[in-house]
Amino acid sequence: MNKAHKQKADLLKALGHPIRYCIVEGLVSGEQNVATMVDCTGVPQPTVSQHLNILKAAGILEGTRFGNQIHYSVVDPEAKKIVLALK
Repeated sequence: MNKAHKQKADLLKALGHPIRYCIVEGLVSGEQNVATMVDCTGVPQPTVSQHLNILKAAGILEGTRFGNQIHYSVVDPEAKKIVLALK
């Protein structure tokens, strides 16, 4: 197994949870804050935040602070391609 295989498997693993996939799918169309993700996913804010941390650690998302809110966006082009292919 080479490094590229490991990176792709790690990406799929991060996207493999239904809540994380839902978050990334929603962000493919544009930035969102946590409140919007809570409404979309139907799970509590602490749960969304835990999944956001996993996606950020995997390098899939990035957050930009606007006042007291953080707006998240997809920064990994491979993750974006995967989600768009599954739509």
